[in-house]
Amino acid sequence: MGLWRDEVAVLFVRQVTAQALPYVKPALKRPACCIIVITVTKSQAAQIKPITAHHANQLYQHGTLALLVPGLLEGTTTIGELLTHGDTGIGTGEGLDGELIILDGELIILDGVAYKVGQSGVAERVPDDFTMPFANVHHAAFQYQCERRDIGLEDLNNRIVEANGRANTFFSVIVRGTFSFIKTRAVIKQQAPYPTLVEVADRQAMFLRHDAKGTMLGYFSPEMFHGAAVAGFHEHFLSDDRTFGGHVLDAVLDHGKIYSQVFDTLVQHLPVDDPEYRNHDFRHDPIAEAITAAEGDKAGN
Repeated sequence: MGLWRDEVAVLFVRQVTAQALPYVKPALKRPACCIIVITVTKSQAAQIKPITAHHANQLYQHGTLALLVPGLLEGTTTIGELLTHGDTGIGTGEGLDGELIILDGELIILDGVAYKVGQSGVAERVPDDFTMPFANVHHAAFQYQCERRDIGLEDLNNRIVEANGRANTFFSVIVRGTFSFIKTRAVIKQQAPYPTLVEVADRQAMFLRHDAKGTMLGYFSPEMFHGAAVAGFHEHFLSDDRTFGGHVLDAVLDHGKIYSQVFDTLVQHLPVDDPEYRNHDFRHDPIAEAITAAEGDKAGN
């Protein structure tokens, strides 16, 4: 069962930090040294704090979702540049070319590997010069939160926010485990002149898998930042065998472990050298409505 509130657990406290977090850099890990009994409660989950070492308290974002609304889909940064700001993240390629996921950044940085899921639903590696109009990335320092079984995506997300008490804070969540059901999508790559985001939302491929083992990586953004990002959760999935993934529309977690990482700093990078971005008038774009429509499941559950 998940440790949401008022459940007692015997933990190797420092060993949990070292073993439960495969994404934490070695410099952040500490050896096991003691056993104590603690009560994991809602207030305990809220004690997860930003970690300043290696700038792990910072969320770096290139572009905004608002600039995608009128069809500003030109790639304005590269994977190579993005990975100088973090080792874990999500995004989309030029022309909305696939759903991007960056995991286990040490390996990717060493091997120059990132993954995108295109209209075939298959995850494939992308090179350092792959360009993107929008992406989130950070230095992973996730902290173990709980384990859960047999829970739907909406309920899971609501419980995560409730447990850590951070509805007005940016944070990232990783769920590693087996999904009895997961539904993803990838937008079909567009060509210039680019359509609007709402028009593109009708041109997406959807995929369904059962008993899928893998990692769901997401970012939570506060309601007040809707437009710069998606208010609430924006989640991507990558299977353990690196053959399947995409933007998550719906899921049921059969069993898995949940980790979270809180940010107290948002580094917003804008494509100021792109003339289309500089010259566009956003005042008449239906930003909030378009993002909400595009992020939803157009075909239903």
